[in-house]
Amino acid sequence: MVLAPTVQLRSGARLPLLGLGTWPLNDAEAADTVDLAIRTGYRLIDTAENYRNETGVGEGIRRSGVPREELFITTKFNREHHSRDGARRAFETSCALLGLEYVDLLLVHWPNPGQGRHVEAVEGIAALLEEGLVRAVGTSNYKPAHLQQVIDAGIVPDVNQIQLDPQRPRIVERAFHNEHGIVTEAWSPLGQGGGLLDEPAVTAIAEAHGRTPAQVVLRWHVQQGMVAIPKSAHPERLAQNLDVFDFELSGAELAAVYTLDSGRADVVDSDDFGH
Repeated sequence: MVLAPTVQLRSGARLPLLGLGTWPLNDAEAADTVDLAIRTGYRLIDTAENYRNETGVGEGIRRSGVPREELFITTKFNREHHSRDGARRAFETSCALLGLEYVDLLLVHWPNPGQGRHVEAVEGIAALLEEGLVRAVGTSNYKPAHLQQVIDAGIVPDVNQIQLDPQRPRIVERAFHNEHGIVTEAWSPLGQGGGLLDEPAVTAIAEAHGRTPAQVVLRWHVQQGMVAIPKSAHPERLAQNLDVFDFELSGAELAAVYTLDSGRADVVDSDDFGH
C-alpha cells in the first residue's frame, strides 16, 4: 500500500502531499469512494460545506476501519459563516455531519472580500485551533492581497488552497506562500476538461517513465512541495493517482511541463466569485 509523504505545517500538524478531492460526489458516492480511497492508502480527504457530501464522507471514513488519528480530514465553510461565531457554528455543523469530534484542517472556502469579513473568518478558525478543535488553519482561494490582510491581523494560515495546475502554475501566489511559510494546496490539479493530460509535453514524459499522464502531472505538483487533491471514483485511477512517489522528473522535464503555461488559461477570480 502506498502512503503519501507529509509536509509539516506551521501548526505542527503533518499534511499528506496527496489526497482525495470529493467534489462533486453526492453522499452515496462519497461514502463508497472515501472508503475505497482510504483502503487504497489515502489519508488526506478533502470536503466542504458547499459540496453537500460531508455525511457521505463521514460514512466512508467509518466504513474504512482506519483509526481516526491516522487520517487528515479537511472541510471548508461558506460566506454566511464569515465571523468568529460563524466559524464555530460552521465547524460544529460539519463535525456533526462528518461524525467527528475535530477536523484536521478547516478552511474559509472563498474570501468574498466585498463582504469585508474574510479576516474575521480566519480569526474564528484560529480560535478553534487554540481550543484544540482543529489542527490547522486554512484559507482557500485567497489572493496575496487577502492573505496579507490576514497576516497583518497577526495570523499566518497553514495552508492556502487554490486552483493550480501546469497551465495555471500560479507563480506569484506560490512565491507569496513560500515567503510566509504557507503550504500551497492545489484544487483541480489535473486541469479543467482533460485537455492537459493530452498535451504532448505531458504524454512524452509519461511514455518515457512508463507512467500515465495524470501521474506525471501529480508528480509535478508533489515534487515541488505542493499538495494535490485530485478527484476520482475509479478504483484503478485512485491507485494510480497515489502511486507517484517512486519516480522523479528531471529538471528538463519539470521545465517542459512549465511550457504549458500560455498565460491564457482561466483562473476563477476570487474578488468576484465566492459562496
